[in-house]
Amino acid sequence: MITTTQEYSLIDRVIAGEEAQYAVLVDKYKSYAFTIALKVVGNRAEAEEIAQDGFIKAFHYLKKFNREAKFSTWLYRIVFNTAISYKRKNKIQFQSIENHIEYAGKSDDEIEKEEKKKFVTKAIEKLTEADRVAVQLYYIKEFSLEETAEMLGQNINTLKVRVHRARQRLADELKKILKEEALTL
Repeated sequence: MITTTQEYSLIDRVIAGEEAQYAVLVDKYKSYAFTIALKVVGNRAEAEEIAQDGFIKAFHYLKKFNREAKFSTWLYRIVFNTAISYKRKNKIQFQSIENHIEYAGKSDDEIEKEEKKKFVTKAIEKLTEADRVAVQLYYIKEFSLEETAEMLGQNINTLKVRVHRARQRLADELKKILKEEALTL
């Protein structure tokens, strides 16, 4: 684990020409970048490509990194924006093969848990991209409101309102989904 001061020193070394030192930052944040990209695009192969593109962009703009924010926050915004741009350019929707696997050999509790997860995921997908990301960062990834606001480049009060309204829309979507599901039984 490297400290923020050590991280800034590493960044200074990379900017000064020791480009190989950038690998330390990549190693530290690669799973973080991949997770962000995966949450936006929902496809592992695309997420890997987006995370790599995000690191390349971060490397090219490293001289512009101001130390008012943490490097991880700055990187998050680059990867997030790269993923959003990619998603807009490639509006092809991929269905995960996991959605088509039968429930053979699973206990009732496992099936019920998977069904709940499926309904919540379906409801989250109905939210706007901004609301979906805010909800995922705050509730699923358990970042604080302050961290989430900083990552999204929003005022904390704006984020509080966004999360509150998104939670209400999520509840409404779940009601609709469960009502539709009950009608098919």
